[in-house]
Amino acid sequence: MENLNTFIKAHKNRFLDELIELLKVPSISADSAYKNDVIKTAEIIKQRLQEAGCDTVEICETPGYPIVYAHKIIDPNLPTVLVYGHYDVQPPDPIELWDSPPFEPVIKTTKTHPDGAIFARGACDDKGQMYMHVKALEFMTTTNQLPCNVKFMIEGEEEVGSESLSWFVKQNQEKLANDVILISDTGMIANDIPSITTGLRGLSYVEVEVTGPNRDLHSGLYGGAVANPINILTKMIAALHDENNHITIPGFYDGVEELSAEERAEMAKAPFLLEEYKAALDIDAVYGEKTYTTNERNSIRPTLDVNGIWGGYTGEGAKTVIPSKAYAKISMRLVPNQDWEEITTLFTKHFEQLAPKGVRVKVTPHHGGQGYVTPTDSTGYQAASKAYEQTFGKTPIPQRSGGSIPIVSLFEQELKSKTILMGFGLNSDAIHSPNEHFGVWNYLKGIETIPWFYKYFTELFK
Repeated sequence: MENLNTFIKAHKNRFLDELIELLKVPSISADSAYKNDVIKTAEIIKQRLQEAGCDTVEICETPGYPIVYAHKIIDPNLPTVLVYGHYDVQPPDPIELWDSPPFEPVIKTTKTHPDGAIFARGACDDKGQMYMHVKALEFMTTTNQLPCNVKFMIEGEEEVGSESLSWFVKQNQEKLANDVILISDTGMIANDIPSITTGLRGLSYVEVEVTGPNRDLHSGLYGGAVANPINILTKMIAALHDENNHITIPGFYDGVEELSAEERAEMAKAPFLLEEYKAALDIDAVYGEKTYTTNERNSIRPTLDVNGIWGGYTGEGAKTVIPSKAYAKISMRLVPNQDWEEITTLFTKHFEQLAPKGVRVKVTPHHGGQGYVTPTDSTGYQAASKAYEQTFGKTPIPQRSGGSIPIVSLFEQELKSKTILMGFGLNSDAIHSPNEHFGVWNYLKGIETIPWFYKYFTELFK
Protein backbone atom coordinates (compact mmCIF):
# COMPACT_ATOMS: atom_id res chain seq x y z
CA MET A 1 0.00 0.00 0.00
CA GLU A 2 2.43 2.58 -1.29
CA ASN A 3 2.07 6.12 0.12
CA LEU A 4 -0.99 5.18 2.24
CA ASN A 5 0.04 7.09 5.36
CA THR A 6 1.28 10.03 3.30
CA PHE A 7 -2.08 10.18 1.53
CA ILE A 8 -4.03 10.13 4.80
CA LYS A 9 -1.85 12.83 6.34
CA ALA A 10 -2.22 15.06 3.27
CA HIS A 11 -6.02 14.73 3.22
CA LYS A 12 -6.72 14.48 6.97
CA ASN A 13 -8.47 17.84 7.30
CA ARG A 14 -10.69 17.18 4.28
CA PHE A 15 -11.59 13.72 5.54
CA LEU A 16 -12.65 15.24 8.86
CA ASP A 17 -14.55 18.13 7.23
CA GLU A 18 -16.51 15.75 5.00
CA LEU A 19 -17.50 13.57 7.95
CA ILE A 20 -18.52 16.61 9.99
CA GLU A 21 -20.80 17.80 7.19
CA LEU A 22 -22.38 14.34 7.04
CA LEU A 23 -22.95 14.35 10.80
CA LYS A 24 -24.78 17.67 10.66
CA VAL A 25 -27.73 16.04 8.88
CA PRO A 26 -30.20 14.52 11.43
CA SER A 27 -30.96 11.27 9.57
CA ILE A 28 -33.18 9.81 12.31
CA SER A 29 -35.02 6.89 10.73
CA ALA A 30 -37.23 6.26 13.78
CA ASP A 31 -38.93 9.67 13.52
CA SER A 32 -40.90 10.46 10.34
CA ALA A 33 -40.39 14.17 10.97
CA TYR A 34 -36.82 13.67 9.72
CA LYS A 35 -37.75 11.87 6.51
CA ASN A 36 -36.28 14.56 4.25
CA ASP A 37 -33.03 14.52 6.22
CA VAL A 38 -32.71 10.76 5.86
CA ILE A 39 -33.18 11.04 2.09
CA LYS A 40 -30.75 13.97 1.93
CA THR A 41 -28.11 11.84 3.63
CA ALA A 42 -28.52 9.11 1.03
CA GLU A 43 -27.88 11.73 -1.69
CA ILE A 44 -24.70 12.85 0.07
CA ILE A 45 -23.43 9.26 0.30
CA LYS A 46 -24.14 8.77 -3.39
CA GLN A 47 -22.10 11.85 -4.29
CA ARG A 48 -19.18 10.82 -2.07
CA LEU A 49 -19.04 7.32 -3.56
CA GLN A 50 -18.95 8.82 -7.04
CA GLU A 51 -16.09 11.09 -6.01
CA ALA A 52 -14.28 8.11 -4.44
CA GLY A 53 -14.08 6.41 -7.84
CA CYS A 54 -17.01 3.99 -8.09
CA ASP A 55 -18.05 3.10 -11.65
CA THR A 56 -21.73 2.79 -10.81
CA VAL A 57 -23.59 4.60 -8.04
CA GLU A 58 -27.36 4.57 -7.61
CA ILE A 59 -30.02 5.27 -5.06
CA CYS A 60 -32.28 2.23 -4.98
CA GLU A 61 -35.86 2.78 -3.89
CA THR A 62 -37.35 0.36 -1.39
CA PRO A 63 -40.67 0.13 0.49
CA GLY A 64 -38.98 2.34 3.09
CA TYR A 65 -35.86 4.47 2.98
CA PRO A 66 -33.55 4.11 -0.03
CA ILE A 67 -30.38 2.05 -0.23
CA VAL A 68 -27.25 3.50 -1.79
CA TYR A 69 -25.60 0.90 -4.03
CA ALA A 70 -22.25 1.36 -5.76
CA HIS A 71 -19.48 -0.73 -7.22
CA LYS A 72 -15.96 -0.58 -8.61
CA ILE A 73 -15.34 -3.64 -10.78
CA ILE A 74 -11.77 -3.90 -12.03
CA ASP A 75 -11.79 -7.55 -13.13
CA PRO A 76 -14.71 -10.03 -12.85
CA ASN A 77 -12.18 -12.81 -12.25
CA LEU A 78 -10.91 -11.18 -9.07
CA PRO A 79 -12.64 -11.59 -5.67
CA THR A 80 -15.41 -9.17 -4.71
CA VAL A 81 -15.84 -7.50 -1.33
CA LEU A 82 -19.29 -6.17 -0.39
CA VAL A 83 -19.14 -3.29 2.10
CA TYR A 84 -22.24 -2.78 4.24
CA GLY A 85 -23.01 0.24 6.42
CA HIS A 86 -25.90 2.47 7.42
CA TYR A 87 -26.49 6.19 7.20
CA ASP A 88 -29.42 6.47 9.63
CA VAL A 89 -28.87 7.31 13.30
CA GLN A 90 -30.55 6.87 16.66
CA PRO A 91 -32.74 9.65 18.11
CA PRO A 92 -30.56 11.94 20.25
CA ASP A 93 -32.87 11.98 23.29
CA PRO A 94 -32.49 13.03 26.03
CA ILE A 95 -31.18 16.25 24.47
CA GLU A 96 -30.53 17.93 27.82
CA LEU A 97 -27.78 15.41 28.63
CA TRP A 98 -25.64 16.40 25.63
CA ASP A 99 -22.72 18.71 26.38
CA SER A 100 -23.01 20.07 22.83
CA PRO A 101 -25.88 19.87 20.31
CA PRO A 102 -26.06 16.35 18.79
CA PHE A 103 -26.11 17.60 15.20
CA GLU A 104 -23.52 20.34 15.60
CA PRO A 105 -20.32 18.25 15.56
CA VAL A 106 -17.37 19.41 17.64
CA ILE A 107 -13.92 17.91 18.19
CA LYS A 108 -12.78 17.67 21.81
CA THR A 109 -10.02 15.76 23.57
CA THR A 110 -10.90 13.05 26.10
CA LYS A 111 -9.00 10.66 28.33
CA THR A 112 -9.41 7.82 25.83
CA HIS A 113 -9.00 10.09 22.79
CA PRO A 114 -6.10 12.48 23.48
CA ASP A 115 -5.89 13.30 19.76
CA GLY A 116 -9.52 14.44 19.83
CA ALA A 117 -12.90 12.90 19.17
CA ILE A 118 -15.84 14.04 17.05
CA PHE A 119 -18.92 14.50 19.26
CA ALA A 120 -22.20 14.08 17.35
CA ARG A 121 -25.05 11.61 16.97
CA GLY A 122 -23.93 8.96 14.48
CA ALA A 123 -20.22 9.79 14.81
CA CYS A 124 -19.34 6.18 15.67
CA ASP A 125 -22.63 4.42 14.88
CA ASP A 126 -22.34 4.31 11.97
CA LYS A 127 -21.56 7.35 9.84
CA GLY A 128 -17.95 7.64 10.94
CA GLN A 129 -17.19 3.96 10.58
CA MET A 130 -19.10 3.65 7.31
CA TYR A 131 -17.32 6.69 5.86
CA MET A 132 -13.89 5.17 6.58
CA HIS A 133 -14.63 2.71 3.77
CA VAL A 134 -15.47 5.49 1.31
CA LYS A 135 -12.17 7.24 2.02
CA ALA A 136 -10.21 3.97 1.91
CA LEU A 137 -11.64 3.32 -1.55
CA GLU A 138 -10.72 6.86 -2.59
CA PHE A 139 -7.09 6.17 -1.68
CA MET A 140 -7.01 2.89 -3.60
CA THR A 141 -8.62 4.28 -6.76
CA THR A 142 -6.66 7.54 -6.70
CA THR A 143 -3.34 5.69 -6.43
CA ASN A 144 -4.43 2.81 -8.69
CA GLN A 145 -3.86 0.23 -5.95
CA LEU A 146 -7.29 -1.42 -5.68
CA PRO A 147 -6.53 -5.17 -5.79
CA CYS A 148 -10.08 -6.54 -6.10
CA ASN A 149 -13.68 -5.61 -6.87
CA VAL A 150 -15.68 -3.63 -4.33
CA LYS A 151 -19.42 -3.17 -3.88
CA PHE A 152 -21.19 -0.88 -1.42
CA MET A 153 -24.64 -1.29 0.11
CA ILE A 154 -25.45 1.53 2.53
CA GLU A 155 -28.95 1.50 4.07
CA GLY A 156 -31.13 3.95 5.97
CA GLU A 157 -33.14 1.70 8.30
CA GLU A 158 -30.61 -0.16 10.45
CA GLU A 159 -31.72 1.60 13.62
CA VAL A 160 -35.35 0.52 13.04
CA GLY A 161 -34.88 -3.10 12.03
CA SER A 162 -33.64 -3.08 8.38
CA GLU A 163 -36.97 -4.27 7.02
CA SER A 164 -36.40 -2.74 3.58
CA LEU A 165 -32.88 -4.12 3.42
CA SER A 166 -34.22 -7.65 3.79
CA TRP A 167 -36.55 -7.00 0.86
CA PHE A 168 -33.72 -5.47 -1.19
CA VAL A 169 -31.27 -8.33 -0.59
CA LYS A 170 -33.82 -10.96 -1.62
CA GLN A 171 -34.63 -8.97 -4.78
CA ASN A 172 -30.99 -8.37 -5.80
CA GLN A 173 -28.95 -11.48 -5.08
CA GLU A 174 -27.07 -11.40 -8.39
CA LYS A 175 -26.33 -7.70 -8.08
CA LEU A 176 -24.98 -8.20 -4.55
CA ALA A 177 -22.98 -11.37 -5.29
CA ASN A 178 -19.70 -11.31 -3.38
CA ASP A 179 -16.94 -13.39 -1.83
CA VAL A 180 -16.98 -11.72 1.59
CA ILE A 181 -18.95 -8.99 3.35
CA LEU A 182 -17.09 -6.29 5.28
CA ILE A 183 -18.77 -4.26 8.04
CA SER A 184 -17.48 -1.61 10.44
CA ASP A 185 -20.31 -1.20 12.94
CA THR A 186 -18.64 -2.72 15.98
CA GLY A 187 -15.75 -1.81 18.26
CA MET A 188 -12.39 -2.95 19.58
CA ILE A 189 -11.02 -3.42 23.08
CA ALA A 190 -8.72 -0.37 23.13
CA ASN A 191 -6.59 1.73 20.82
CA ASP A 192 -3.53 -0.32 21.80
CA ILE A 193 -5.42 -3.64 21.92
CA PRO A 194 -7.01 -4.30 18.52
CA SER A 195 -9.75 -6.90 18.31
CA ILE A 196 -12.06 -8.40 15.72
CA THR A 197 -15.69 -9.14 16.55
CA THR A 198 -16.39 -12.80 15.88
CA GLY A 199 -19.88 -13.08 17.37
CA LEU A 200 -23.03 -10.98 17.56
CA ARG A 201 -26.11 -11.50 19.67
CA GLY A 202 -29.54 -11.73 18.09
CA LEU A 203 -32.45 -9.51 19.06
CA SER A 204 -36.15 -9.64 19.83
CA TYR A 205 -37.75 -6.26 20.46
CA VAL A 206 -41.35 -5.93 21.64
CA GLU A 207 -43.76 -3.37 23.07
CA VAL A 208 -46.22 -4.38 25.77
CA GLU A 209 -49.47 -2.69 26.76
CA VAL A 210 -51.48 -3.34 29.91
CA THR A 211 -55.05 -2.00 30.02
CA GLY A 212 -57.21 -1.77 33.12
CA PRO A 213 -60.30 0.46 33.44
CA ASN A 214 -61.80 2.13 30.38
CA ARG A 215 -60.57 5.58 31.46
CA ASP A 216 -58.20 7.22 33.96
CA LEU A 217 -59.76 7.10 37.42
CA HIS A 218 -59.61 9.27 40.55
CA SER A 219 -57.09 7.50 42.80
CA GLY A 220 -59.00 8.46 45.92
CA LEU A 221 -62.34 7.12 44.76
CA TYR A 222 -61.02 4.00 43.05
CA GLY A 223 -57.60 3.34 44.61
CA GLY A 224 -57.36 -0.09 46.19
CA ALA A 225 -60.50 -1.34 44.43
CA VAL A 226 -59.35 -1.45 40.78
CA ALA A 227 -56.18 -2.94 39.30
CA ASN A 228 -53.65 -0.19 38.52
CA PRO A 229 -52.02 -1.03 35.14
CA ILE A 230 -48.70 0.55 36.16
CA ASN A 231 -48.56 -1.45 39.38
CA ILE A 232 -49.46 -4.62 37.49
CA LEU A 233 -46.96 -3.96 34.69
CA THR A 234 -44.07 -3.44 37.11
CA LYS A 235 -44.91 -6.70 38.90
CA MET A 236 -45.08 -8.57 35.59
CA ILE A 237 -41.72 -7.17 34.51
CA ALA A 238 -40.15 -8.06 37.86
CA ALA A 239 -41.38 -11.64 37.42
CA LEU A 240 -39.36 -12.01 34.19
CA HIS A 241 -36.18 -12.64 36.25
CA ASP A 242 -35.61 -14.87 39.28
CA GLU A 243 -33.37 -14.23 42.29
CA ASN A 244 -30.28 -15.26 40.26
CA ASN A 245 -31.20 -12.90 37.39
CA HIS A 246 -32.10 -15.92 35.29
CA ILE A 247 -34.85 -15.23 32.74
CA THR A 248 -38.02 -17.10 33.73
CA ILE A 249 -39.64 -17.56 30.30
CA PRO A 250 -40.21 -21.34 29.81
CA GLY A 251 -38.06 -22.65 26.96
CA PHE A 252 -36.00 -19.44 26.73
CA TYR A 253 -32.64 -21.20 27.25
CA ASP A 254 -33.37 -24.33 25.21
CA GLY A 255 -31.09 -23.33 22.30
CA VAL A 256 -28.42 -21.52 24.28
CA GLU A 257 -24.90 -22.76 23.63
CA GLU A 258 -22.88 -23.43 26.78
CA LEU A 259 -19.26 -22.59 26.11
CA SER A 260 -16.63 -24.96 27.43
CA ALA A 261 -14.33 -24.05 30.31
CA GLU A 262 -11.49 -23.79 27.78
CA GLU A 263 -13.43 -21.35 25.61
CA ARG A 264 -14.38 -19.23 28.62
CA ALA A 265 -10.74 -19.20 29.73
CA GLU A 266 -9.69 -17.99 26.28
CA MET A 267 -12.26 -15.18 26.44
CA ALA A 268 -10.95 -14.19 29.87
CA LYS A 269 -7.55 -13.36 28.36
CA ALA A 270 -8.99 -10.12 26.97
CA PRO A 271 -7.81 -7.23 29.18
CA PHE A 272 -10.53 -6.11 31.56
CA LEU A 273 -10.34 -4.13 34.80
CA LEU A 274 -13.55 -4.33 36.78
CA GLU A 275 -12.80 -1.28 38.91
CA GLU A 276 -12.19 0.86 35.81
CA TYR A 277 -15.39 -0.48 34.28
CA LYS A 278 -17.41 0.53 37.36
CA ALA A 279 -15.70 3.90 37.60
CA ALA A 280 -16.44 4.71 33.96
CA LEU A 281 -20.14 4.07 34.59
CA ASP A 282 -20.16 5.63 38.07
CA ILE A 283 -21.58 2.48 39.69
CA ASP A 284 -20.41 0.73 42.85
CA ALA A 285 -21.25 -2.83 41.74
CA VAL A 286 -21.97 -4.84 38.61
CA TYR A 287 -25.18 -6.82 38.24
CA GLY A 288 -26.33 -9.78 36.21
CA GLU A 289 -26.80 -13.51 35.82
CA LYS A 290 -25.19 -15.49 38.63
CA THR A 291 -22.03 -17.58 37.96
CA TYR A 292 -21.02 -15.54 34.89
CA THR A 293 -18.45 -12.76 34.59
CA THR A 294 -19.25 -9.28 33.34
CA ASN A 295 -17.73 -9.92 29.93
CA GLU A 296 -19.62 -13.22 29.63
CA ARG A 297 -22.91 -11.62 30.65
CA ASN A 298 -22.65 -9.04 27.88
CA SER A 299 -21.52 -11.33 25.09
CA ILE A 300 -22.24 -15.07 25.36
CA ARG A 301 -25.38 -14.95 27.54
CA PRO A 302 -28.90 -13.86 26.51
CA THR A 303 -30.52 -10.94 28.31
CA LEU A 304 -33.88 -9.27 28.82
CA ASP A 305 -34.09 -5.53 29.52
CA VAL A 306 -36.78 -2.87 29.76
CA ASN A 307 -35.81 -0.02 27.41
CA GLY A 308 -38.66 2.31 28.31
CA ILE A 309 -41.73 2.38 30.55
CA TRP A 310 -44.56 4.89 30.79
CA GLY A 311 -48.18 5.51 31.73
CA GLY A 312 -50.38 7.82 33.76
CA TYR A 313 -49.49 11.41 34.52
CA THR A 314 -45.85 12.47 34.17
CA GLY A 315 -46.22 16.24 33.78
CA GLU A 316 -45.33 18.95 36.26
CA GLY A 317 -47.05 18.92 39.62
CA ALA A 318 -49.59 16.36 40.79
CA LYS A 319 -52.52 14.61 39.16
CA THR A 320 -53.88 11.78 41.28
CA VAL A 321 -55.07 9.22 38.78
CA ILE A 322 -55.12 5.48 38.30
CA PRO A 323 -54.17 5.26 34.61
CA SER A 324 -56.17 3.30 32.11
CA LYS A 325 -53.03 2.00 30.39
CA ALA A 326 -49.35 1.33 31.01
CA TYR A 327 -46.66 0.54 28.45
CA ALA A 328 -43.12 -0.76 28.20
CA LYS A 329 -40.58 -1.50 25.48
CA ILE A 330 -38.56 -4.65 26.08
CA SER A 331 -35.54 -6.02 24.24
CA MET A 332 -34.03 -9.48 24.47
CA ARG A 333 -30.47 -9.97 23.29
CA LEU A 334 -30.07 -13.53 22.06
CA VAL A 335 -27.12 -15.81 21.44
CA PRO A 336 -26.55 -18.03 18.38
CA ASN A 337 -29.05 -20.92 18.11
CA GLN A 338 -31.84 -18.87 19.71
CA ASP A 339 -34.40 -18.14 16.99
CA TRP A 340 -35.70 -14.62 17.51
CA GLU A 341 -39.19 -15.35 16.22
CA GLU A 342 -39.52 -18.38 18.48
CA ILE A 343 -38.30 -16.34 21.45
CA THR A 344 -40.82 -13.61 20.65
CA THR A 345 -43.61 -16.22 20.68
CA LEU A 346 -42.39 -17.67 23.99
CA PHE A 347 -42.22 -14.20 25.54
CA THR A 348 -45.72 -13.31 24.36
CA LYS A 349 -47.27 -16.48 25.76
CA HIS A 350 -45.48 -16.14 29.10
CA PHE A 351 -46.17 -12.44 29.53
CA GLU A 352 -49.87 -12.89 28.84
CA GLN A 353 -50.00 -15.66 31.45
CA LEU A 354 -48.41 -13.37 34.06
CA ALA A 355 -51.34 -10.95 33.88
CA PRO A 356 -53.93 -11.22 36.69
CA LYS A 357 -57.66 -10.82 36.14
CA GLY A 358 -58.76 -7.21 35.87
CA VAL A 359 -56.32 -6.22 33.12
CA ARG A 360 -55.81 -7.03 29.45
CA VAL A 361 -52.38 -7.48 27.86
CA LYS A 362 -51.23 -6.78 24.33
CA VAL A 363 -47.74 -7.67 23.04
CA THR A 364 -46.61 -6.05 19.78
CA PRO A 365 -43.40 -7.42 18.18
CA HIS A 366 -41.34 -4.71 16.51
CA HIS A 367 -38.23 -6.26 14.97
CA GLY A 368 -35.50 -8.78 15.57
CA GLY A 369 -32.74 -10.90 14.09
CA GLN A 370 -30.57 -13.94 14.59
CA GLY A 371 -27.20 -14.12 16.33
CA TYR A 372 -24.05 -14.78 14.32
CA VAL A 373 -20.58 -16.30 14.75
CA THR A 374 -17.68 -15.78 12.32
CA PRO A 375 -15.20 -18.68 12.09
CA THR A 376 -11.64 -17.56 12.83
CA ASP A 377 -10.21 -19.97 10.27
CA SER A 378 -11.97 -18.28 7.34
CA THR A 379 -10.07 -16.42 4.63
CA GLY A 380 -11.83 -13.17 5.55
CA TYR A 381 -10.89 -13.39 9.21
CA GLN A 382 -7.27 -14.23 8.40
CA ALA A 383 -7.07 -11.27 6.02
CA ALA A 384 -8.54 -8.94 8.66
CA SER A 385 -6.11 -10.24 11.27
CA LYS A 386 -3.12 -9.60 8.99
CA ALA A 387 -4.45 -6.09 8.23
CA TYR A 388 -4.59 -5.21 11.94
CA GLU A 389 -1.13 -6.70 12.47
CA GLN A 390 0.17 -4.46 9.69
CA THR A 391 -1.22 -1.20 11.08
CA PHE A 392 -1.32 -1.85 14.85
CA GLY A 393 1.83 -3.93 15.10
CA LYS A 394 0.11 -6.73 17.01
CA THR A 395 -2.29 -9.60 16.43
CA PRO A 396 -5.93 -8.68 17.15
CA ILE A 397 -7.93 -10.57 19.78
CA PRO A 398 -11.10 -12.37 18.61
CA GLN A 399 -14.01 -11.08 20.68
CA ARG A 400 -17.74 -11.70 20.84
CA SER A 401 -19.92 -8.61 20.99
CA GLY A 402 -23.02 -8.04 23.07
CA GLY A 403 -24.58 -5.96 20.33
CA SER A 404 -26.77 -7.04 17.42
CA ILE A 405 -26.61 -6.50 13.67
CA PRO A 406 -29.62 -8.60 12.66
CA ILE A 407 -28.94 -8.44 8.94
CA VAL A 408 -25.63 -10.35 9.22
CA SER A 409 -27.40 -13.71 9.51
CA LEU A 410 -29.68 -12.64 6.65
CA PHE A 411 -26.62 -12.01 4.46
CA GLU A 412 -25.31 -15.50 5.03
CA GLN A 413 -28.73 -17.02 4.36
CA GLU A 414 -29.44 -15.08 1.16
CA LEU A 415 -25.98 -14.25 -0.25
CA LYS A 416 -24.14 -17.37 1.00
CA SER A 417 -21.10 -15.43 2.19
CA LYS A 418 -19.36 -14.79 5.50
CA THR A 419 -19.22 -11.41 7.21
CA ILE A 420 -16.09 -9.86 8.72
CA LEU A 421 -16.64 -7.24 11.44
CA MET A 422 -13.79 -4.74 11.53
CA GLY A 423 -14.82 -2.14 14.09
CA PHE A 424 -12.69 0.79 15.24
CA GLY A 425 -14.89 2.36 17.92
CA LEU A 426 -14.48 1.97 21.68
CA ASN A 427 -17.02 0.93 24.31
CA SER A 428 -16.60 4.37 25.85
CA ASP A 429 -17.77 6.14 22.67
CA ALA A 430 -21.35 6.35 24.00
CA ILE A 431 -23.21 5.01 20.98
CA HIS A 432 -27.00 5.26 21.40
CA SER A 433 -26.33 7.63 24.33
CA PRO A 434 -25.88 11.38 24.85
CA ASN A 435 -22.42 12.65 23.85
CA GLU A 436 -21.73 9.92 21.29
CA HIS A 437 -18.28 10.39 19.80
CA PHE A 438 -15.64 8.79 17.59
CA GLY A 439 -11.90 9.27 17.97
CA VAL A 440 -10.08 11.15 15.22
CA TRP A 441 -7.23 8.64 15.59
CA ASN A 442 -9.70 5.75 15.24
CA TYR A 443 -11.31 7.25 12.16
CA LEU A 444 -7.97 7.66 10.42
CA LYS A 445 -6.73 4.27 11.63
CA GLY A 446 -9.71 2.65 9.99
CA ILE A 447 -8.93 4.37 6.70
CA GLU A 448 -5.36 3.10 7.04
CA THR A 449 -6.28 -0.52 7.90
CA ILE A 450 -9.09 -1.21 5.42
CA PRO A 451 -6.90 -1.13 2.28
CA TRP A 452 -4.68 -3.78 3.82
CA PHE A 453 -7.72 -6.04 4.22
CA TYR A 454 -8.35 -5.81 0.48
CA LYS A 455 -4.73 -6.63 -0.27
CA TYR A 456 -4.53 -9.65 2.02
CA PHE A 457 -7.97 -10.98 1.13
CA THR A 458 -7.06 -10.93 -2.55
CA GLU A 459 -3.77 -12.70 -1.84
CA LEU A 460 -5.34 -15.37 0.38
CA PHE A 461 -8.46 -15.92 -1.73
CA LYS A 462 -8.66 -19.29 -3.46
